[in-house]
Amino acid sequence: MRSTTQRYRAIGVALGALLTSAAFAPGYAQTAAPAPAPAATLSPEAMDAAGKVYFQRCAGCHGVLRKGATGKSLEPANTAKLGQDRLEKIIAFGTDGGMVNFDDILTKDEIKQVATYIQMPPQTPPEWGMKDMMASWKNIVPVDKRPTKQMNKFNLKNVFSVTLRDAGEVALIDGDTKEILSRVKTGYAVHISRLSASGRYVYVIGRDGLLSLIDLWMEKPQVVAEMKSGLDARSVDTSKFKGFEDKYAIAGSYWPPQYVIMEGDTLKPLKVVSTRGVTVDGEYHPEPRVASIVSSMIKPEWVVNIKETGQILLVDYSDIKNLKTTTIESAKFLHDGGWDASKRYFLVAANASNKIAVVDTKEGKLAALVDTKKIPHPGRGANFVHPKFGPVWATGHLGADVVTLIGTDPAKNPQHAWKVVEELKTHGAGNLFVKTHPKSKNLWADAPQNPEKDIAESVAVYDLGDLTKKPEIINIAKLAGLPESKAIKRAVHPEYDESGTEVWISLWAGKTEPSAIVVLDDKTRKLKKVITDPKMITPTGKFNVHNTQHDIY
Repeated sequence: MRSTTQRYRAIGVALGALLTSAAFAPGYAQTAAPAPAPAATLSPEAMDAAGKVYFQRCAGCHGVLRKGATGKSLEPANTAKLGQDRLEKIIAFGTDGGMVNFDDILTKDEIKQVATYIQMPPQTPPEWGMKDMMASWKNIVPVDKRPTKQMNKFNLKNVFSVTLRDAGEVALIDGDTKEILSRVKTGYAVHISRLSASGRYVYVIGRDGLLSLIDLWMEKPQVVAEMKSGLDARSVDTSKFKGFEDKYAIAGSYWPPQYVIMEGDTLKPLKVVSTRGVTVDGEYHPEPRVASIVSSMIKPEWVVNIKETGQILLVDYSDIKNLKTTTIESAKFLHDGGWDASKRYFLVAANASNKIAVVDTKEGKLAALVDTKKIPHPGRGANFVHPKFGPVWATGHLGADVVTLIGTDPAKNPQHAWKVVEELKTHGAGNLFVKTHPKSKNLWADAPQNPEKDIAESVAVYDLGDLTKKPEIINIAKLAGLPESKAIKRAVHPEYDESGTEVWISLWAGKTEPSAIVVLDDKTRKLKKVITDPKMITPTGKFNVHNTQHDIY
């Protein structure tokens, strides 16, 4: 039996989740794959380094086992055919299909090593079960030691939780003053921040699986509990149905493929459920990752989206000892999505199938599968009332230069419901997020995954009163006035403040270059503030407390 040190050493290398340099301990199983010809090899040190880069930059789209999802399969049978030189060019310069260029992110040696690494057989990481979770669980400030009321004077509704990707932190920023209130140590590359039903707690989950619970009521908000839910993760949400507010939390993992239900105020793990199983095509898949989770307001349910299987799970948390789950077949590979304006229908991208799946959570069944352009990537999407088609929900695309509008009102506009009613031309493929606000007359779309510098650094703004007009294209990097460099400063994730009058956009530069949050007036598009700080390292997602708490987008 391995020692604890040996086991953690294997975990760290397998996924890079511990961000240390360590080699795979011998003996872990490898997935069956044809040996590349000619055989690709790396030294143990180079293998360590390449594995770490692969986890940080590639596994999210291509999978830990490299079987592909949003990105293509990178198993040796496929990569060896391309060869070293071709793989290096693809990694360096990206593709028109939505893969970002890495020549300004990785060094030439890193690109070379990763190109070799993906021609070698993938290695299967260790499992991570209840014993591991309990060992990782820290109730840092017990509930009875926490404040009974808000102890600070911050306008918590307008606080932003901002991911500082490569620092392994989130910055809590006052939306009124634009001042950084606190930087909180969290997991690596926090993927999402979610709010408790009460708005008191912020749940953030890193790509290394570390889930952190931040108490906003404390004089200086800080982490009061943490738990490592897996080795690679992306999703978290809480129980929001009446009578269950703040009672439970749920986190989904990419590896191992599973989700865990926890106490909402302590993160103590209560139940672990595997998502391994058969796809909508009837084939077994060893790595069905939990892509996204949202919490219903009309039932005590979570909507849990399983990427590789194409199955959408409605998990009833009213009795977690006798868990009831409704399994809905949709399409592969499920990714992210959001509610329509009524909060009855959930729309999620099956981006490898170029479809949006629509779930009627009231009836507990699939309402529609909507065909779209290539690789839809909505984030949460955006809701507004179209002057011609009524209520619609919008998604952008990684692989197409359009924003797709889908009708969402089967009651009053049945002729448009669950159909693509319009496609808005945007400034380029590579979109990650679209966003609007009930008090706004604009729709914002980014394109940070586009390989062209000018496009990636810009956003498109549409006038919702007249969608026949071309969008206004704003180069956020030039507007911010940061020092010039060859590296792309990617404009990513427009987010509104509580009032719907400001839009915050991240400028995501390299780890050693200045990044910023750029705040614009939504109505005039004039610059209001550039938030900079020496420790503002690679900011990406920003989550306004009020908008996130109430699913406003």
